[in-house]
Amino acid sequence: MALINYQDSRPIYEQIASHFELMILSGVMKPDEQLPSVRTLAIELSTNPNTVQKAFTDLENHGYIYSVKGLGNFVKENPSLRDKKKSELTEKIRAVFDEADMLGFDVDEIIKEARALR
Repeated sequence: MALINYQDSRPIYEQIASHFELMILSGVMKPDEQLPSVRTLAIELSTNPNTVQKAFTDLENHGYIYSVKGLGNFVKENPSLRDKKKSELTEKIRAVFDEADMLGFDVDEIIKEARALR
């Protein structure tokens, strides 16, 4: 599993959490699906189990997963997560447009270039 990018400035636990967030939000991982164990994932990623545990704790604190003592971690059914993520992305886009406007860039041109990236 190659989800760690050592060129990425984010901590490894954030990269792991982001990977699972994406899998959950995109529907690749379904509600009540079990995540790999901390130990298994740590071995696969050649990282410290505490790093994986920190990622899982972060995911649990943000409502993506829940843990069952003795059984592991599972994807939490939380339909509002997609709406929350959409709001966050919309806010980021708004900030980019505000900055472009302040710098005198043509927002329509930026939209056109952004669509070309897809």
